[in-house]
Amino acid sequence: MGPDETVQVALVAREHYVNGKSRVDIAEELQISRFKVARMLEIAVETGIVAFTINAPGAVNIELSSQLKARFALDRAFAVATPNDLSTNVRDALGRVSADLLTEIVTETDVLGLASGRTLSSMIGHLGHLAKCDVIQMAGMAGPVHETSNAVVREIQEVSGGVAYSIYAPLVVSDAATADSLRRQPSIQAAFRRFPDITKAIVAAGSWSPPESQIYNGLSDDERIDIYNKGVRADVCATLLDDKGHEIPALADRTLGITLDQLREIPEVIVVAGGQQKTQALRSILRAHVATTLVTDARMAERLLAAE
Repeated sequence: MGPDETVQVALVAREHYVNGKSRVDIAEELQISRFKVARMLEIAVETGIVAFTINAPGAVNIELSSQLKARFALDRAFAVATPNDLSTNVRDALGRVSADLLTEIVTETDVLGLASGRTLSSMIGHLGHLAKCDVIQMAGMAGPVHETSNAVVREIQEVSGGVAYSIYAPLVVSDAATADSLRRQPSIQAAFRRFPDITKAIVAAGSWSPPESQIYNGLSDDERIDIYNKGVRADVCATLLDDKGHEIPALADRTLGITLDQLREIPEVIVVAGGQQKTQALRSILRAHVATTLVTDARMAERLLAAE
């Protein structure tokens, strides 16, 4: 391409991409066909006269997010840049993006389901606004008081102004008879009856290898060893999973929470998890086909993509 053509192509490209003129307007001004204008714009890109740079706002890595979405057949994926793998930094970064996401996508027609977790607790501090909607606790209480499901539900309900349905009972109880008795309590029944109404849910990932799980922390040493030996490597809400994403019903009769099948029926399930220690657990949960949306850190995204 000679200098004259180069100048003409650059001129057309500037008028279209910088000044916002349509191809038809450029064609009329230069007295050439709009098809020639289209071809000149193609040449501008092919020869490097025009180069596109996409700068994503915020901390989300667009390329990794796109790869996660495609690899795991997700509706949405967010690979969040973090300064390092330090758990507190990862949780804060994921909490911030999760809060922004809820603010963006939750509407007054939604019913929002929640479970406990330190990352979800971190999210609360970044949640300044949420559409008025009902908020449903999807699993019983576990972990420190400020991280329990009903603490998270209560704080989100205060932001939203909707109606909260809480489960004032432990996530795991001592035996099946106790669990059955608690499920018959009117307030707990009220929450359980709302499970089919949930349109959007946000959950954390519990890890068993290495152990970072509220279910794990609530069991005796003997129970932990027994359940781990049955193949459990992750948990989500009240469900235990092996490394392939298959359910292990070792505690099913002793837990109070939404079932795996019910979780899969929810139109949008946002899984929030990150950090080196959650890698195997998150892989299990993705294989369980629970998540429709994933919020994780960029280093985790790289590990997931490299392993699959």
